[in-house]
Amino acid sequence: MDIGELLAYKPEQTPKRKSDDDPETDEQEPPTPERPSKLRKSSYDIPDTPTRDSKPQEEEESLSFRSPGQAEIEKLNIMRYVENEAADVDILNEAGLRKLVLIFEKRVLRNQEMRIKFPENPEKFMETELELHEVLQQLHAIATVPDLYPLFVDLHAVPSLLELLAHPNTDISVTVCDLLQELTDVDILHESIEGAEVLIEALRKQQVCALLVQNLDRMDETEKEEAKGVHDTLAVFENLMEIKSEVCVEAANQGLMQWILKRLKAKLPFDANKLYCSEIMSILIQESKENRLLLGTLDGIDVLLQQLAIYKRHDPATVEEREFMENLFNSMCSALMAAENREKFLKGEGLQLMNLMLREKKLSRNGSLKVLDYAMSGPDGRDNCNKFVEILGLRTIFPLFMKTPKRNKKRLLGTDEYEEHVCSIIASMLRNCKSGQRQRLLAKFTENDFEKVERLMEFHMKYLAKVEAIDEKLEENPDEVEDPDANYLTRLSGGLFTLQLVDYIILEICATNEVVKQRVLKILNMRGQEMKTIRSVMREYAGNLGDAGDKEWRDQEEAHIIQLVDRF
Repeated sequence: MDIGELLAYKPEQTPKRKSDDDPETDEQEPPTPERPSKLRKSSYDIPDTPTRDSKPQEEEESLSFRSPGQAEIEKLNIMRYVENEAADVDILNEAGLRKLVLIFEKRVLRNQEMRIKFPENPEKFMETELELHEVLQQLHAIATVPDLYPLFVDLHAVPSLLELLAHPNTDISVTVCDLLQELTDVDILHESIEGAEVLIEALRKQQVCALLVQNLDRMDETEKEEAKGVHDTLAVFENLMEIKSEVCVEAANQGLMQWILKRLKAKLPFDANKLYCSEIMSILIQESKENRLLLGTLDGIDVLLQQLAIYKRHDPATVEEREFMENLFNSMCSALMAAENREKFLKGEGLQLMNLMLREKKLSRNGSLKVLDYAMSGPDGRDNCNKFVEILGLRTIFPLFMKTPKRNKKRLLGTDEYEEHVCSIIASMLRNCKSGQRQRLLAKFTENDFEKVERLMEFHMKYLAKVEAIDEKLEENPDEVEDPDANYLTRLSGGLFTLQLVDYIILEICATNEVVKQRVLKILNMRGQEMKTIRSVMREYAGNLGDAGDKEWRDQEEAHIIQLVDRF
């Protein structure tokens, strides 16, 4: 035999099929069904390639000559079929929910039993906690069908779920927080109003706010997972407060306000959770007068002032930190709507801090201007107005009155809003300051050849033109005239409020100084304006003082304005 034959020779392959007379082999090697192997796949990706010996050769040849278009159509059909089948499997129905809740209850009970039986041996109960964690993940499917929320509540799953917030393993409680955050997601709740009502009432009945706060107290935010749990918990509070405003008071009274103040004071680096705390604080105080008073009793005014003092000479480093600062300023403005907090603001030297911020010309100047406006407005701002003059605040506010800073990226307030706050502060001081402080204020308008009177009249012309433009627009749309209150609000937001403040200042300074009055009349004549314009604006203002102060103060203020108009 030559070498070529040797190389070409192949021995016969031994058949794998076992003979009938070989029982031992039968027992040791049971026949296994042949599975398709990836190695058999052709290097050409031909759709629906038939397996060997599965079709006759003619059919195999016909399949190999299909056009690419037909192959693509078949691919799309297969993909659609798979997607539809997957969708059918993922949809949770009532039977599926009952089964899921039953499994959940069993695993909760099993975990409790193993923990009681082997308290000192985690290895014994660790498997049950993994199973519990797994079923909690499966419960996320309920959020996709909010119409099943009533059944979820009827199955008494809510108490069992909330009990896990106190689970010794914080990983479990963090998972529950994540689940609650998804179940109470506002977009999901809006899909089923009935389901949302039932779920939220069930949560409130089980004191969910108190349980969440207790869980927050034991979270260690240096751990990434627990920090996420804190964020999810705050999201649950936000969702509940957005759907049910009554939750604001419940959450604050059940410890959320106190926890947020403690978290703001904590010497931790700025992060997303601190920003979220400031947002929740702003919501709590904005929605409820009761919460404003609670903030004052918890020394919240001092905490806010301490946090704001950081930005006295330093701008926020990031966009998120800037938002944090704005939330603090908004919270302070809301808190100062309560008269009791204004006294705490005064004792905590809040006026001095705001005055320094105005002088420093940092980003905080915008927020401090708003805070001063809230602190000094109305009858409750009398003490703050007098104190502001004492700490030389006139030297700070009048340069801003004379020159509005240019609009840029650092400026958070628009020009009109900026001028509104400045004029409001000056008007409040004219209304509330007495004796010596008032004389110092009035003297400012006679300095430097009445330059501040000239500036005041500039504001009058500017905002009068804005209001006249809005009035013309409203007259062009007679359909909108049907609601006088809505029209009045439109005019106020369009410049009427600032015009009223400016004209009030004009009347006050003219009533005490005849020389100033003559200067005002001269400017009006030069601009072709008449005194009756100011009178009509102020008469309208006197009739719409709003709900500031009590009825006695409003009556006195209205009489005072009418007296000023008559004297003018």
